[in-house]
Amino acid sequence: MSAQPNEGDLKVWWVPQIPMPAFEVAVTDIGSASLLLDTLGQYDAFQFEHHVKPDYCNAGGLMVFEDGDWCDWLDDEGNDFDEVRRDPEMLAAAIAKARGAA
Repeated sequence: MSAQPNEGDLKVWWVPQIPMPAFEVAVTDIGSASLLLDTLGQYDAFQFEHHVKPDYCNAGGLMVFEDGDWCDWLDDEGNDFDEVRRDPEMLAAAIAKARGAA
């Protein structure tokens, strides 16, 4: 992450095994965030299925920098990113809206 985030910057956070600290990475848009979160989840499942790790309890999400602080990303209707990215129509609408705002 950059030392000084700008208003509207996005970052994905991921905890591969609760309660360890979160891994954070900057993303350019919500489409990239969705792909990254899906990939991280699939990677944890792959490691479990192939006996790389005996179990896991993961969590992740998307944050946006607003008013000088990082907060959970929500769409205009108040849906969190998990809700949006699991609904193809909602995700497509959010991506289109973000592209129009750029």
